Amino acid sequence: MTSRRHFLAGLAAASLAPVPGWSAVGTPDFLSAALFPDGSYRLVGLNADGSILFSLPLPDRGHAAAAHPIHAQAVAFARRPGTFALVIECSTGTEIARLSTPEGHHFYGHGVYSRNGALLFTTENDYEAGEGMIGVWDAANGYVRLGSFSSGGIGPHDMVLMPDGASLAIANGGIETHPDTGRSKLNLPTMQPNLTYCDLNGQVLEQVQLPAALHKNSIRHLSLRQDGLVAFAMQWQGNKTQHPPLLGLHLRGSEPKLRSAPDDAQTTLQGYAGSVGFSSDGQTVAITCPRGNALHRFDATSGAFTGAFALQDVCGLSSGPTGLIYTTGNGDVGRLATNGAETRTTAPCQWDNHLVPVNAAV
Repeated sequence: MTSRRHFLAGLAAASLAPVPGWSAVGTPDFLSAALFPDGSYRLVGLNADGSILFSLPLPDRGHAAAAHPIHAQAVAFARRPGTFALVIECSTGTEIARLSTPEGHHFYGHGVYSRNGALLFTTENDYEAGEGMIGVWDAANGYVRLGSFSSGGIGPHDMVLMPDGASLAIANGGIETHPDTGRSKLNLPTMQPNLTYCDLNGQVLEQVQLPAALHKNSIRHLSLRQDGLVAFAMQWQGNKTQHPPLLGLHLRGSEPKLRSAPDDAQTTLQGYAGSVGFSSDGQTVAITCPRGNALHRFDATSGAFTGAFALQDVCGLSSGPTGLIYTTGNGDVGRLATNGAETRTTAPCQWDNHLVPVNAAV
């Protein structure tokens, strides 16, 4: 009998049926969830200048999305503890699949495709077992669920495909939740966040934990540089009089490096980083802090703090053609360049937490 490992390897190499590519919808630079003035939640395709190319309805508030690397398909995830993940054909606005987790699981708001788009991986919570899971879906054949494997921790949130195309980096936030208690955090005294690297079959390759004194610093969101350097944004669950680092950098085989702004800037962030991103040249990394209405910029090589920018309700962040692109809950789309932050346009919506790049292969 063919093993699951060999089956998945063969599936990942399979070709996909012809369907419209991203050029059919104007080749957007990003996807983002948003709330519009009529009360509708939508998945939006937009360009780096802030122009909206399409907006498609969602049944409730979205969080992040996953963009297919070839076809104009996107998975829109509910805000955790989410019960919907919709696969949308963006060229027509058609829902082509609605993903359902097994009983006892819920989504955690993020997912990522394999390099050729044949597989989709989703972060999930097995809330009865109190264990993080990664769901595996056959994106080439109707998004049938193939199975799941352990995330290597509790509360997996964000996840990225590594540059080798054969491994994942998973942000295990360490926070146990259960839908019966909504967004309540059930294990703060014992939480243990980690950054787990595994292959596409779930074999753990490396795990990174924070120092014991920072075990309440939940690792939440990730960004990836081309050389494999992972940036992670954290959210502090400890004493609010403490102001620990909210940015971490890690290259496999080395120790994590935690970065912080000077005290006068760090104390304004309320222990919360919303998103993290590298600039297109990889020289700059930044975190957004919506509770502190700030964006903090660092040198990605030295880790030196290079600036704080006051931006109301800023959260979405991603690499743009030049510099970093950010979005805010006020509808602003802006660019962070070497000379500072500039708003490019204000859209007729409230952007949600994340700005997901559409890295189309063709």
